[in-house]
Amino acid sequence: MTDLFEKSMITLELPRVLEQLSACAATQEGKEKALQLRPMTDLDDVQRAQEETSAAVKMLVLRGNPGLSGVKPVGAILHRADMGGSLNTRELLEVAAVLRCARTAKEYGDSEEKTPISHLFHALTPNRFLEDTITNSIVGEDELADSASSELASIRRHMRATEAKVRDILQKLISSNQSKYLQESIITIRSDRYVVPVKSEHKNAIPGLVHDVSASGSTFFIEPMGVVKANNELRELLAKEKKEIERILAELSAQCAAHKEDILEDYQLLVWLDSIFARGQLSLKMEGSQPKLSDKYLRLRKARHPLLDKKKAVANDLELGGTFDTLMITGPNTGGKTVTLKTIGLITLMAQCGLHIPAGADSTVRVFDRVLSDIGDEQSIAQSLSTFSSHMTNIVGILEEADDRTLILLDELGAGTDPVEGAALAAAIIDSARGLGAAVAATTHYAELKVYAMTTPGVENASCEFNVETLAPTYRLILGIPGKSNAFAISRRLGLPEYIIEKAAARLDAENVRFEDVLTRLDQQRQEMEAERAEAKRLKLEMEQSASKAREYREKLEAERAKVVEKAQAEARAIIEEARAASDLALNELKEIKKRQDKLDWQKVNDSRAEARRLLNEAERNIGGSAQEPEAPPPTRDAVAGDTVELVKMGTKATVLSVNKDGTLQLQAGILKISAKQSEVRVVEGETEAQKTARKIIQRAERTIRTAAVPSEIDLRGMMTDEAVMAVERFLDTAMMGKLETVTIIHGKGTGAVRNAVRSYLKRSRYVKAFRPGRYGEGEDGVTVVTLK
Repeated sequence: MTDLFEKSMITLELPRVLEQLSACAATQEGKEKALQLRPMTDLDDVQRAQEETSAAVKMLVLRGNPGLSGVKPVGAILHRADMGGSLNTRELLEVAAVLRCARTAKEYGDSEEKTPISHLFHALTPNRFLEDTITNSIVGEDELADSASSELASIRRHMRATEAKVRDILQKLISSNQSKYLQESIITIRSDRYVVPVKSEHKNAIPGLVHDVSASGSTFFIEPMGVVKANNELRELLAKEKKEIERILAELSAQCAAHKEDILEDYQLLVWLDSIFARGQLSLKMEGSQPKLSDKYLRLRKARHPLLDKKKAVANDLELGGTFDTLMITGPNTGGKTVTLKTIGLITLMAQCGLHIPAGADSTVRVFDRVLSDIGDEQSIAQSLSTFSSHMTNIVGILEEADDRTLILLDELGAGTDPVEGAALAAAIIDSARGLGAAVAATTHYAELKVYAMTTPGVENASCEFNVETLAPTYRLILGIPGKSNAFAISRRLGLPEYIIEKAAARLDAENVRFEDVLTRLDQQRQEMEAERAEAKRLKLEMEQSASKAREYREKLEAERAKVVEKAQAEARAIIEEARAASDLALNELKEIKKRQDKLDWQKVNDSRAEARRLLNEAERNIGGSAQEPEAPPPTRDAVAGDTVELVKMGTKATVLSVNKDGTLQLQAGILKISAKQSEVRVVEGETEAQKTARKIIQRAERTIRTAAVPSEIDLRGMMTDEAVMAVERFLDTAMMGKLETVTIIHGKGTGAVRNAVRSYLKRSRYVKAFRPGRYGEGEDGVTVVTLK
C-alpha cells in the first residue's frame, strides 16, 4: 500500500476501529493481528472474510464465546524442545494450554451444519494423551505431582518418612531437660538440614555440627549428632528427586517435540479463529451487519459513523456510483459534511477488512483498490505551507495515484484561496478525477459547485439539513438537493440588526439572490413532500393492519359458524348425560329407601322413571346431529360472583358464590359447595334455543324423579330421642338431594321429649330455613313443618 493510502486510513480513523477490534481478541497474537489488519482489494477475498465474520456472529449468539484466552505463543519453546532442550514446568503448561484450547475449540465447532469456518475447526488436531500427561504431571508452575512417575512417588514417600524421623528426634530433644540450652523450642532449617537454635553459652552442651550463627552471635544453629545420618539420607533423597524431575521434564519435552508440527498448526489455527471471533464480537458490539459487495456502486442504508455513540448518531442513506459517480455535499459549518465523508470512507475500509458495518443489512459496499482522502487542515509551519498549499499537495498526489478503482474523498475543496478561482479550480479537479474513472465525494461551500453538480451529468448534489429555528444541525443527509449556507438566517436569529442583513443582501448580485431563493423554495417543497410521504406511509400501514385484522376476524367467524351447531349439540348432549347420571343416582337412592320404607308407591316411582327416560330421549332427538368427542372450550373472561360457570373437566355447571382473595372461586353445584381455579372453569354466557329446550326438559325430568323418589314426611313415633334426631338428619339429607322445599316431621305429642329434641336440632341445622308446629288439620303440635333452604 502507498504512503498516501496509509495516511488516508489514519485520517479516516481506521486505526481506532482496529483498536476496538484488538480489545475483542483473546490471544496476544490475535490482538497484534487485529492492529495490523488492512483492507483487501479482491472482491472474493472480501466476501469470504465477511462470511467468516457472519458465521462467528451466529456461533457467538447460539453457543457463546469459544474460550481461547489461555493460548500463548509456543513456537520458540517447541523449537528449543526439538533441538533437544528441556522445557520448564511453565513452558510445558503453555503447551498443554494450547492442546486444551484446541480440544475445546474442536468440540465447540463440532456441528453437522457446514459454515465458512467449519474447516478451521476440523483442521484442529487435539492430543488428549499429551495434554493429560502434562497436566497430571505438573500441579503448579514450579511443582511436579507425585504421580508424574512411580520413581518420583517412591522418592517422595521416603523423603516424608525421613523428615518425620528427623522431626521426631529433634522434638524429643526439645521436650527433654536439654531444652534449657535452646534459645527457642523450635525446629528450623539451615543449608537444607534440620537444626535447633542453641544459646551461645551452651553450644558445647549439645554435641553436633554448627551450620550457622545469628548476626548477634547469641544463637548457634546446631545439627545434633543423632540426626546427622537422617539429614544425610534426606540430602541424598533430595538429589534423587531433582534428578528424577529433570528426567520427567526431559521426557515431556521430547513428547512435545515429537508433536511439534501438529501443536504449531493448532496454535496458528487458534489465532486465526481468535481473529475471526474478534470480528464477530465487534459486530455484535456495533450492532453491525454483513453488507452486499459490488464493483460498481456503493449504497448504504441507515449508515452510522462507527466511532460515534450508536444511541446518538444519526443514520443516513448514502449512495455513490450507479446513476452518478460524484457526490457534491453542501451545507453550513458543523452540519455534518465532514462526518458524512468519513462515514463513506471508513465503512468502505471496514468492509474490505472483513468487518461488519454499522448499517442496514440491505446495504451494498463497493470494493476499491485504494481510498484516498484530503480531509482536515494540514497546514505545516515547518514546511512553510499554507492551508491551500497543503491541500493542493495532497490533491496532486491523489490525482497521480487515482484510477477507475479509487475512491477519492475531498473536504472543503478549493478553500483557502480566492472564492472565484477556488471554485473554478475545484470544478476542474473533479472533472480530472472523473476523467480517470474514480468515484468522488466532496464537500464545499461554493455556490458555483452547486450549479456545477446540477448541470453536469453523473454529478449529484447532497446537503446536510440545518434547523434555522433552533440554530442546530439535524445531521440528516438529503440526496438530490444542494444545501444553503443560511448565513443571513443564522445571523438574524443571533440578533444581528436587520439593517445590516439588508445591506449584506443588497451586495449580493441578482443571480446569487435568485439561486438562494430557488434553494429555499426547493427545501420548503422537500419538507412538505417528506411530511406528506410520512403521513401516507402511516395511513398505508394502518390500512394494511386493519385489512389484516379484518381477514383474521372473518376467518375466525367462518370457523366458529361452522362449529356452532356441533358445539351446541355437544353441550346439550353433555347436559343429558349429566341428567342420566343424576337419574341413576336417584334410582339407586330409591332402592335404598325401598328397603327401609315399604309404604312407598312403587308403581308411581316406575311411572315417573319411565316418564323421565321418555323426556331424556325426546331431548336427545331434539338436539339432532351425531355424538362426537367434545372439543376443548374456547377461553372466556374471568368469572365473577353471580356467573354461571361450567367445570371443564366434569362438564358440570355451577353458580359462583364469591371470588376469594387468591383468585379462586367458591361455587355452588347442586347441594355441594366447592372451590376451583379460574383456569378450571369457563363462563357460560348464554344458551342456544336447543340447549334451553334440553335444559327445561332435563329439569322437568329431574323434578319428576326427585319428587317420586324422595318422601316428603317422616314418622318418628316410637323412637328414642337420639334415634329420632339421627333419623331426622338422614331424612333432611335425602330431602335436600331431592330438592324438596317443604317436609313434615311426625313426632307425636306424648311427653314432648322427642318434639323438643327434634326442634332443638332443627334450630342448628344448615339445611333448615324455618319451621313451625302443624296447624289444625296437619296434626297440630304432634308434627313440625320444615321449610328447607
